[in-house]
Amino acid sequence: MPQREDHTRVVFLSLLLAGMAFALSQTVVSPALPEIQREFGATPTSAAWILTGYLLAAAVATPIVGKLGDLFGRGRVLTMVLLAFAAGSAVCALAPSLGVLVLGRIIQGVGGGIFPLAFGIIRETFPPERVSTAIGGISATFGIGGGVGLVIAGLIVEALDASWLFWLGLMALPAAFAIHRYVPREETRKDAKVDWLGAALLSVSLASLLYGLSKANAWGWGDPRTLALILGGLAMAVFWGWVETKIPQPLVDMRVLRRRPVLMTNITAVLIGFSMFASFLLIPQLAQTPESTGYGFGTSVTGAGLLMLPSTLIMLVAGPWAGRIAVRANSRLPLVLGAGFGALAFAFYAVAHDEVWQIAFGGVLLGIGIGFSFSAMANLVVEAVPREEVGVATGINTIMRSLGGALGAQLVATLLTTQTIGTPPIPTEAAYTDAFIVAAIAAALAVVAALMIPVVKRPRPQPVTAPAPA
Repeated sequence: MPQREDHTRVVFLSLLLAGMAFALSQTVVSPALPEIQREFGATPTSAAWILTGYLLAAAVATPIVGKLGDLFGRGRVLTMVLLAFAAGSAVCALAPSLGVLVLGRIIQGVGGGIFPLAFGIIRETFPPERVSTAIGGISATFGIGGGVGLVIAGLIVEALDASWLFWLGLMALPAAFAIHRYVPREETRKDAKVDWLGAALLSVSLASLLYGLSKANAWGWGDPRTLALILGGLAMAVFWGWVETKIPQPLVDMRVLRRRPVLMTNITAVLIGFSMFASFLLIPQLAQTPESTGYGFGTSVTGAGLLMLPSTLIMLVAGPWAGRIAVRANSRLPLVLGAGFGALAFAFYAVAHDEVWQIAFGGVLLGIGIGFSFSAMANLVVEAVPREEVGVATGINTIMRSLGGALGAQLVATLLTTQTIGTPPIPTEAAYTDAFIVAAIAAALAVVAALMIPVVKRPRPQPVTAPAPA
């Protein structure tokens, strides 16, 4: 028994390290995007694919990696995912061009499967009394790691150079070794199959939609090519959903998605992801805009990261605070409050972004919103599904959050190129204001979606003990 306890602790710390590697790599490039853009001579829309490509790959890889976990064992597959993630990090760090850098980021996106695999490993190998606490700890790394990435990015870029941002991903290597060494081999489904057709349809749908958004400003929103890509992507998504209901082992189980608590929580996740990643693009770029424009702060990458520090610090305490609210009331309440704080933050930014204290104050509101939302969404999904479907449901929620983030990052980048000034194009203040308003609307819609989630009573053990008298 003591040996298992030791291994449990090692596995948990390894999963934390793996989750932190993914979360850091997701956001650490955001404050440095202007610097990377200048280094490669890229446009803001092209540079946004450094983030968008990562999120797109993560959205597609998550369900595929989950199925591979069923086939070959979650520990074994997670080890391979972490090795691929580390390889992608090396490609990014050594990239000679923007295209190679985006390719490396796409390889890194395989790490999107880390969280569902980690939840499955915890559920299957940890003592029952530790499962909920461990899952909560792993979930927290998504927001905390993302916030830390925003803060340390500038320090790394100024002390070294932008390539070192990607060497951070090599922290996945010790995690891969420990998981390979200490995660017990589990029984796998011999008849499990990967839905490659579903994976292909989902990939085409997301790529078409995002590429259409990235080209909308250059081609025009009414251009036939833009409409064909965007509407074609949406139509392909509908077709993909239909196909998933017709095959025995779908990429995503639509029966889980159709349940109202899961459906509305996932809709909320898309909107929260949209607004959160919009902020990861907007705040650093606004902070680094030259003061000569009349609305920027002319900060360095480090300064931009420090402006995000209040948001990161608040996220550290917002998660546990949300947990207490959920225990006293229900898990929906902190999600409603989190989305509401997010909407308030962006509405504030839309009217007040001229002073440093205003950016910091908005960051505090945003930190509360993100911390509350992430903690609440994990609890809501787990409460809404049977124990054996937690892995599927959390995987779907990860996809939705990543999809929302990819859409938010790309749409905001497109909005910023709509109105520019200067010979090197710099977004105007009006462009930032419009983008803040769009993000505020997305967060406000998240409030509406969250309010439509049925409240689940807190005493969760009842369904287990109820059959005993019968």
